[in-house]
Amino acid sequence: MDQLSQIARRVESLDRARAFWRDTLGIRELYAFPGLAFLDLGGTRLMLRETGARDEADLLYLRVPDIAAAHDGLAARGVTFLQAPQVVHRHADGSEEWMAFFKDDEGRPLALHAVRVG
Repeated sequence: MDQLSQIARRVESLDRARAFWRDTLGIRELYAFPGLAFLDLGGTRLMLRETGARDEADLLYLRVPDIAAAHDGLAARGVTFLQAPQVVHRHADGSEEWMAFFKDDEGRPLALHAVRVG
């Protein structure tokens, strides 16, 4: 057991969540069934499960190669960011961890994450 295969996220409205993840964020949808949709997060499946209620959700960190470009592209598509990209940690080797937090279609937090090699 050395790889995460799937993450489940509860959503209030599957139609709205699918549009956000697939169309706004550009995440490839694999398939969908009534009440469920599966998307590909770089080899890890994201399962969206409709609950009809707005629940608390775990924070997902989405890795991007260029956080500034990803931030600008999503902001241009109407994504609400809680902050601009910023360094959250500098490693001893000079590499930096960058994050930018934003809201999903239900107002819950998500994050962009990038590592810049020093």
